[in-house]
Amino acid sequence: MAAVEALQPAIVILGAATAAALLSRAVRLSPIVGYLAAGVAIGPFGLGLMSENETTFLLAELGVVFLLFDIGLHFSVKEMQDSRNDILRLAPIQMLLCGSAFSLAAWMLGCPVPIAIAIGVSVGLSSTAIVSRIISDKELGTCPLGRSGIAVLIFQDIVAIFLLIFAGSMGKEDTSLTQALLVAAGQSMLAFVAAILVGRFLVRPLFRVLAAAKVKEIFTMVAILIVVSASAATGAMGLSLTLGGFLAGLAISDTPYRHVIQTEVTPFRGLLLSFFFINVGMMVDVPAVLGALHVVVLGAVTILLVKSVLVFVAARLSGWSVPGATQLSFLLAQGSEFTLVVLSMPAIAMGAPAGTVGILVAATAVSLALAPAWADLGMRFARFLGRRATMKTVELETTGATASGKRPVIIFGISKSARQAIDALNEFDYPYIALDSDPERFTRALADGYDVAFGDAADFRLIDTIGAANARAIVLGSPRYEISQAITPAVREQFPDMQRFVAVESSSDRIRHEALGIRAFHSVAKPHGIELAAALLESLGIEREKVTEWVEDQTARTTSPRMDDEEEETGAEAA
Repeated sequence: MAAVEALQPAIVILGAATAAALLSRAVRLSPIVGYLAAGVAIGPFGLGLMSENETTFLLAELGVVFLLFDIGLHFSVKEMQDSRNDILRLAPIQMLLCGSAFSLAAWMLGCPVPIAIAIGVSVGLSSTAIVSRIISDKELGTCPLGRSGIAVLIFQDIVAIFLLIFAGSMGKEDTSLTQALLVAAGQSMLAFVAAILVGRFLVRPLFRVLAAAKVKEIFTMVAILIVVSASAATGAMGLSLTLGGFLAGLAISDTPYRHVIQTEVTPFRGLLLSFFFINVGMMVDVPAVLGALHVVVLGAVTILLVKSVLVFVAARLSGWSVPGATQLSFLLAQGSEFTLVVLSMPAIAMGAPAGTVGILVAATAVSLALAPAWADLGMRFARFLGRRATMKTVELETTGATASGKRPVIIFGISKSARQAIDALNEFDYPYIALDSDPERFTRALADGYDVAFGDAADFRLIDTIGAANARAIVLGSPRYEISQAITPAVREQFPDMQRFVAVESSSDRIRHEALGIRAFHSVAKPHGIELAAALLESLGIEREKVTEWVEDQTARTTSPRMDDEEEETGAEAA
């Protein structure tokens, strides 16, 4: 009988999580919102099926542990280096503006300074789960908008680790704000150093031995063992369990076994995270929230509007165009799953004014639910601004492209293949001039963060105008055979050493263009246009080994994004 009673909480939570995942998918909401609603429904302020106890608390804590483990897995030194401009400029400015604004607001609402800082910084974070899902769904992963968005999320994940340590230290007696900050900073630095050393000298050799054993379930067992052991170790040292989860992921992140471990742990992470969000939902005081429903809605709208404005300012200060900054600001405007983690911590819940935590949880949930529609609104607004924007002068683009002394690449038509070529040139800091005459495609590229001017490849006079006589190569992203045929004689006569590349839509188009002396590519691999981009890089003198490494990296980004299809099916967007 005792065993049956012990199983009842797990049965109730599993049933609620299943129903929440199915219903949220049916109404096209984030599963996070569904899990929160499920927690409200079964909690003491809902149907009263269960209340928070030691079992539910431990399951919720393990959910956050596995969330931090996944973040640690994605925290690679190489990714940090590739995104260093965004991580060292855009992301810190965004966090400073948003964190300060919301911390000030929390203080004005009556929160003590340490509590206000913890809440304000947590609200300044964006949802890794939802933003990465939007970027993946809209195929923005390799464009400037997607890469910068992911870079900001990486920086925010680092801030979140620091924030959790800081918030955890506030529960200790006789701890001042300065002490809490110093302790958080010191523990964070030690954590990073320890994890890197353990990963290099212990974890890598261990997994090499495990791989040689060829036991099918060995990686699952060892991955869970490492996560739980690391969490227990940090907990025994007086630190949080979640810090151990992050350290375990960080130790594995730069090993060749990172992806297989991620695959093995994903189901556990999604399941346990659903338990965490259900547990947070159980904490919501429904009568208090319903009595202040207008405050909840106002809070959610305030989060979206204030963050949109402040992220826009940060993007503009970092050199983004108005359309690009607009789209990025709407993309990152929602609250974060870490907001819910921070609000669920006892020190925060007890230190905040009565009713504040419940309202903030509800407002954050509403902002998460509105996030996809808000991002779509931002995309439309950004393209509207792009259409109204004054077209860039070609002379300005030419000057910028040739400043390095290298002969630039001219790109006409910003199609998917052309975007891939631009990404390749940006990766190796090679100058280019990108133009498009299609108004919709032009504004879309501008809003997605590409540096593009307006021009028509069909107008041969444009070659002289943009200084293409000195160009190293021309890439036709959206070719028209009749135009290629018409300009070929003049190009051969005036610019005999200029290579021409074209992305075509069929094998027959490829044969026709090759007959004109143009290197034609019919893309069949993912990401689209990778073959043209690789050939272009090699023609510019980039070493083959570096090109191969870049292609592999791009392919990995496409086939193994931060959030994959399996996670979506199991409701693990919560990660």
